[in-house]
Amino acid sequence: MSGRRKIIVFIATSADGYIARIDGSVEWLERPRPKGNYGYGEFFNTIDTILWGRKTFEPLLKSGNDPAKFGPKTKNYVFSHNPPALPCPHAEFVTEPVETFAPRLRAHSGKHIWMMGGAGIIGSFLDAGEIDEFIIHVIPVFIGEGIPLVAPRHRTVRLHLLDATTFPDGVVRLHYSVSRPDAPAPKRARTKRA
Repeated sequence: MSGRRKIIVFIATSADGYIARIDGSVEWLERPRPKGNYGYGEFFNTIDTILWGRKTFEPLLKSGNDPAKFGPKTKNYVFSHNPPALPCPHAEFVTEPVETFAPRLRAHSGKHIWMMGGAGIIGSFLDAGEIDEFIIHVIPVFIGEGIPLVAPRHRTVRLHLLDATTFPDGVVRLHYSVSRPDAPAPKRARTKRA
């Protein structure tokens, strides 16, 4: 893949903007998937690296899953102030500041980078100007309270809608680029049905 490696948040939220319940559970995401699984496979083919916050990564391990399930060639970085004493195969723990880590990661050749989440690490990368795009799947359900997409903090970050796709089950995929002051004028967004 040529050009700058993008850091892309590819995620699902409830219609009221949460990525999980307060306890981290996501049972409200369990639903029949349409053919193509909302473009997950197509997106996954464009990435070779996944960025995790510790709170998002730990449940994966506790459930007995191995990050290698995302593929042996997929690199996993987990951000934590307190990395585990024992090494975790298939994942590298990062304590380095986002401002130094992200440019160094982008400098290596490769595919794009999936920002898995959660809210804290998304907020840290966003505030450092290190997120390029958001692909948000809005699930047609309200959960009332939970963990927001981005950790709360006073900020104004403008987004440009690149694409909006509606699915037969009511899910809407919104694809945004993060506006940059030096970016060229954006093209008009596409709206389509899957």
